[in-house]
Amino acid sequence: MEHRPNYTNVHNRFLLNGNHYRFDDLFEIAYSFIKEGEAHEKAIGDFLMYWIRPNEIITLKTSGSTGKPKLIQYNKQAMVNSALATGDHFNLKIGDKALHCLNADFIAGKMMLVRAMILGLEIDLVPPQGNVLANTNKTYDFAAMVPLQVEHAFEDLNKVKTLLIGGAPPSIQLKEKLKLKSTHCFETYGMTETVTHIASRKINGDTMLFTPLPAVKLSTDERDCLVIDVPYLSQEKIVTNDLVSLESDHRFLLKGRVDNVINTGGIKVIAEEIEAKMAAHISQPFFVGAIKDLSLGQKVILLVEGDHAPDILHQLSSIEGLSKYELPKEVYAVALFERTPNGKIMRQQTISSLNL
Repeated sequence: MEHRPNYTNVHNRFLLNGNHYRFDDLFEIAYSFIKEGEAHEKAIGDFLMYWIRPNEIITLKTSGSTGKPKLIQYNKQAMVNSALATGDHFNLKIGDKALHCLNADFIAGKMMLVRAMILGLEIDLVPPQGNVLANTNKTYDFAAMVPLQVEHAFEDLNKVKTLLIGGAPPSIQLKEKLKLKSTHCFETYGMTETVTHIASRKINGDTMLFTPLPAVKLSTDERDCLVIDVPYLSQEKIVTNDLVSLESDHRFLLKGRVDNVINTGGIKVIAEEIEAKMAAHISQPFFVGAIKDLSLGQKVILLVEGDHAPDILHQLSSIEGLSKYELPKEVYAVALFERTPNGKIMRQQTISSLNL
């Protein structure tokens, strides 16, 4: 039977900010971060204190982008197993240099630390704001960022060999720009319930399909929503609200959330698919939503971030492949969209702020 390390098995090649720490040393660095560290270090200290407790269970908080944040309990071994799967999937090596630039209050920031400890990575910590690559001349083998961080660090991305992008979907405009970069950029798919990502898609690659991590089994339910079975994380299957087209090799095309299906005049359209068709024609942040309509049931609307609603309905009507059912009937400007701390747009909350 394969031997898997547990949460106490900190790799002997693990370095944090250039210093070597064993499991027994983690209390010292955690205490130091909590008492004397900067804000991002305090969050890391809090997590390390949780990690070294003899309790096998750890409590994680979801982002709350589709509702109120909720607390989820996970076995630490599930986090170790997730780290091992990521190492296999992205071919991470002992001694690889990693950059930690995420908020450790959330699962992605916690998992970067777990990967470093379990896989034997040399990880450096930087505050999770602004251009996180501005003050280093190092080249990193591995890093993870949210889309806003990628935007800020765009000119310095050559300092990272493999970059994971998660927390919120990268915009279509950002994906297009990343295709010109030498950095291997991966859009990740996952959630707190799956202990971060369970699949990825290379943005500057040649496919729109996500590839699952090792041992991840996928299926769909009667709604065509993704069902995730990860034996090394949980004995229970996770039923998502993400509409997919699932291939025979378990790769999948992510179409959108079932919450974002709009029934307009008896025809069902998917907000994310409409957004993809319009992206090249709208320069500012935007999304497609729906409001109630007496004749159509639901009316497709376009929301743009800014002070003024652009007069673009006529231009959008000429987009090839955009059906009359997908064409927004009205455009609304919102000064600032409601967002999660990771930058994910909170669609329903933003629509509600219009008070229509």
